[in-house]
Amino acid sequence: MKVLKFGGKSLANGAPLESTLQIIGSAARLSKIFVVLSARADATDILEKMIHMAASGDDYQQEFDVFFNYQVAHTPQLNLADERYSIGRMLEGVALLGEYSLKIKDQLLAYGELISCRTVVHLLQERGHKARFVDARNLIKTDQKYGSAQVLHELSRENFQSFFADNEPGTIEVVTGFIGSNLNNQTTTLGRNGSNYTATLVASFLEASEVQNWTNVNGLYTANPSIVPDAQIIRHLSFREANELANFGMHILHAKTILPLIEKKIPIRILNSFNPGDPGTFIDEEGDGKGIKAISAIQDVALVSMEGRGLLGKVGIDGRIFSALSAAGISVRIISQASSERGIGFIIDAEHAKLASKALNQEFYKEIELQDINDITINKEVAVISIISRNLQFLDIAYSSLNRNNIKPILMANTINGDHISLVVSKQQMRKAVIIIHGHIFGATKRLNVFLFGKGNVGKTLLNQLVKSKVRIKERRGLLINIFGICDSKKLLLRSHDLGEKWLETLEKEGVTEYSIDDIFSYISKQHLENVVVVDNTASVKLAEDYPRFIQNGCDIVASNKHANTFEMGWYNTFREQLQNNHRQFYYETNVGAGLPLIDTIKLLHASGDFIYKIRGVFSGSLSYIFNKYSESKLPFFSVLKEAIEKGLTEPDPREDLSGKDVGRKLLILARELDLSVNFRDVHIESLIPKSLRKEMTKEEFVTHSEELNTWFESIKEKLDQHEVLRYVGELDSVTGRLEVKLDRISSKSDLGSLSGADSIFEIYTEAYGEHPLVIRGAGAGAEVTARGVFSDLLRLSTV
Repeated sequence: MKVLKFGGKSLANGAPLESTLQIIGSAARLSKIFVVLSARADATDILEKMIHMAASGDDYQQEFDVFFNYQVAHTPQLNLADERYSIGRMLEGVALLGEYSLKIKDQLLAYGELISCRTVVHLLQERGHKARFVDARNLIKTDQKYGSAQVLHELSRENFQSFFADNEPGTIEVVTGFIGSNLNNQTTTLGRNGSNYTATLVASFLEASEVQNWTNVNGLYTANPSIVPDAQIIRHLSFREANELANFGMHILHAKTILPLIEKKIPIRILNSFNPGDPGTFIDEEGDGKGIKAISAIQDVALVSMEGRGLLGKVGIDGRIFSALSAAGISVRIISQASSERGIGFIIDAEHAKLASKALNQEFYKEIELQDINDITINKEVAVISIISRNLQFLDIAYSSLNRNNIKPILMANTINGDHISLVVSKQQMRKAVIIIHGHIFGATKRLNVFLFGKGNVGKTLLNQLVKSKVRIKERRGLLINIFGICDSKKLLLRSHDLGEKWLETLEKEGVTEYSIDDIFSYISKQHLENVVVVDNTASVKLAEDYPRFIQNGCDIVASNKHANTFEMGWYNTFREQLQNNHRQFYYETNVGAGLPLIDTIKLLHASGDFIYKIRGVFSGSLSYIFNKYSESKLPFFSVLKEAIEKGLTEPDPREDLSGKDVGRKLLILARELDLSVNFRDVHIESLIPKSLRKEMTKEEFVTHSEELNTWFESIKEKLDQHEVLRYVGELDSVTGRLEVKLDRISSKSDLGSLSGADSIFEIYTEAYGEHPLVIRGAGAGAEVTARGVFSDLLRLSTV
């Protein structure tokens, strides 16, 4: 014998109801079945709405007509005149009094299940089945607590066994879920999702072989799919695991549903009436014994906190707290106590918050007057996240990830047997926290949510690299890089899904022209994005000044933009403190040397205690290209410069390179990595722009002075010896603190003199390396290598 329970969505008019009738018919041909039904569709919600309207003096007649029209739409010949009359009389009485009791409410809500069962029995009989309507109020007996009655198990068991002692084998017994009656035969209800409880009670009382809980989903998931889109179906659970899930927010199951099955070891399946071919979730005594099962969350809770010297070492305080709550009919979900015993916090249902405050203030009024207890506070802006598991080794990783995303649990509690752990977080952060924890436990990938500033040469190249490498990175590293937005100086584009290959076209078509950084922060918050990384491929001073705001809003930063590392020392130091205090990362390897591993190498050498007393080299790949070619050819200087511009090796305005400021910034960045307290004004820079061309003019006006540039540089080149070449060199002396950038005559046989193409070279002189410097050499300019360097910084973030 089997018990089949159907939820309200499975009983809605049209295809859902037809599918349910087919499932019942097929099951009845194979074995004896009992069918337990919820109210159809949204019937319970509508009945509850009508009684509120009646009590408030609002006109509920339209809702009343809609309700009954829906109930008879599938069965016009079904006579519901008695039900219509009874509901109408109750609502009239409530409207007259302007209020209602829980007793009246239970009587009204019961009609949802009563009408549902009468409808299904009628339709089954029309299809030739033997079906009998069974009013559970005659069998399930409860206490006097309306709204959430406690079942009197032994009496109810006797009633069921007696009533069904001589039932016909071929009859489909259709039982009302959710409702019972007290010993005075007055209607009571069994609480939220009580129909599930009815089904398992029936199975226990009649010793069924299996319960089938037919819903509108394929089973239980590792998390709520509406919160975590990639939640996975759970195929096998133990009773203990399922009960924990039910207690901590898994809405398909009632908190008491599993208990009647445990003693008789009756398994239950969670199945989908919209997809009856799916095997669903199977729950039995053993489960599959595998690790972490699911993450659930509940929001309708409140945190009660008590603190004060009166709690310290006082015997019986805990007993008084829980006795007071028990007397008020309040149960506690989670308890956490400070090791000093000066504070205690516990979680209760939010609906009981005021009652709990009243009960505790009455119990401890003397201690409050004497200030032995500072205060009793209630916080409803919290949620509980529970991880149902037999293995919690993941917790340190998940906790660290929560911390990185600025989510700090308020309380943490573990069960005695270690089967699950619960975290109390702010309600605002609940969704994001669930997504993060689920990703660490069940996700095959870690996700970085990336926002890109700038679509110039480097920005465009990076985005194309990310799009092309997405699948390979996911397969190789288990990392999903989700690009959720991009902007330039003109337009902003934010998307709920990753930008594809046509990102530029999408930006032009869908990008908004009026925006601020606050719009990005608002989007991140609304979408509950975790592990957010801002990538800055601009040369914007204003954007760099806003880095602290990104840090405060929980973003990590990857930048080819050099300005943040070259602002005044006071700003620089404050920003570094903010990074540390907010546990944020800032990667900028491409600030010096494009894609070369220079900054990391210097950081490691310095951290190891090796004294770096000098760094010397050709810092600019663009100027390296220009002087490599100019020194070895007979081309005029401007022709070489123009070629470098066309190859994308220089800044959009070549004067940024020729001024030496870019090299000066790079030298300053390295100096600060060695803890030298220096500012940009401390760098001695020899400009490569003739004095006559340093006046105010546009980029277009500057390039018209090609002959002047050619003449000036030719006069410098003429002074070279046979084996000398020109190199624009940066040099840092950490002993004297001197930072210098200059155009130098270098032997063509030296490391610096033998450069080719757009290569950069850095000579690092340290105590450990002695007279022979550590040399790092390679491509120092170009959109491709710089973008690849930014890409590498992003990949480094995935391991943090």
